[in-house]
Amino acid sequence: MNNTTKTPTSVNSGSLTYRDAGVDMDAGDRLVENIKPFAKRTMRPEVLNGIGGFGALVEISKKYREPVLVSGTDGVGTKLKLAFEWNRHDTVGIDLVGMSVNDILVQGAEPLFFLDYFACGKLDVEAATEVIKGIAFGCEQAGCALIGGETAEMPGMYPVGEYDLAGFAVGVVEKADIISGTNIKAGDVVIGLASNGAHSNGYSLIRKIIANKMTSTHSFDPDQKLDGRPLADLIMAPTRIYVKPLLALMKMLTVKGMAHITGGGLLENVPRVLPENVVAQLDGKAWHTPALFDWLREMGNVAPQEMYRTFNCGIGMVVVVDKNDADAAIAQLNASGERATVIGTIRARLGTEAQTQVS
Repeated sequence: MNNTTKTPTSVNSGSLTYRDAGVDMDAGDRLVENIKPFAKRTMRPEVLNGIGGFGALVEISKKYREPVLVSGTDGVGTKLKLAFEWNRHDTVGIDLVGMSVNDILVQGAEPLFFLDYFACGKLDVEAATEVIKGIAFGCEQAGCALIGGETAEMPGMYPVGEYDLAGFAVGVVEKADIISGTNIKAGDVVIGLASNGAHSNGYSLIRKIIANKMTSTHSFDPDQKLDGRPLADLIMAPTRIYVKPLLALMKMLTVKGMAHITGGGLLENVPRVLPENVVAQLDGKAWHTPALFDWLREMGNVAPQEMYRTFNCGIGMVVVVDKNDADAAIAQLNASGERATVIGTIRARLGTEAQTQVS
């Protein structure tokens, strides 16, 4: 996003320019101008300078006594292939932000700033603008500043019409307030926060199910209605960003542990925050499973355990609190716009059993 040099014009018929090699620096300049207003809306007081320089300067607020920086990076994965195929570029930027800020949030960190990397073979300014508008919108949802990034036009590296995305978030937490999960114990309550859909995980399997359906006697129609909405809308729904409601919850009561349900689904992400001597016992009937996951399970003949290991199955974030705080936590989260419910409890682990059990 910091391309500023204009493409030189040929001084004679034999001279070559960067544009002749496939790189349109004027297009890069147009993209930067297009996205500046959206990035400006994300600024925080800690940002000393943003887009345009070689690096962005951000100071740490004086409210922290022992500030600890928490960082995370991620991409959008093969969900992008569907964005290309269906020409839907407006929400994958939200996915990019959500995957990183939700990750650093689970350790108690407030996201401060975000950087993006947009790489393509030939820059489509309109599509790229939609993507980065989505990134800016995701940053607004998370309360973090979009302070810069990089747009790389690399002829021959990517097929026409395709691009790749990566993102990087940095947050800060008071050292004494880091959430590690070490104080989780038997009897604690597991709260689930509803997802928007598959978010950004399991899309290789989703695409495989779609491909199989297209080659079978049942054709795939992205406009087919499922639960009253086009199937493509459900599949492309962006990652839900849980930052503001959970930061507010952390100020209200003690959050013992949180797990962002990403790759590995419920079965592999919840254990990442549990002490080795406990298990999260989840009740699969305790939350509403969105129609998308029922459709994927049926169309792909996917076993229940594989569903829980691949997808979030309707739960995008897990929060562990003391049982005495559960009602207050749910009330606070629901009042802030989340759909929170008790989905299980923490119990003692028996031997070496798996640390997430869904019944």
